[in-house]
Amino acid sequence: MAATVTIRLEDTLQARLARLSTATGRTRSDLVREALERQLALIEFVSARRKTRPFAERVGWLTDDDVFDAVS
Repeated sequence: MAATVTIRLEDTLQARLARLSTATGRTRSDLVREALERQLALIEFVSARRKTRPFAERVGWLTDDDVFDAVS
């Protein structure tokens, strides 16, 4: 079941959202939902990275390339 969330937007953000909705033929709800999903995923990723960083550094993984090389 879907829930309804009410948010307040500044006029400029509301205008940008309306323009993009019209330009893409997508609803404002779809655009907001997609943006929220992306932002939450980013926050979760950053949090997981912060928690695992000490373990990665202990084994010498200091960059994304280090991790990529190890798993490729």
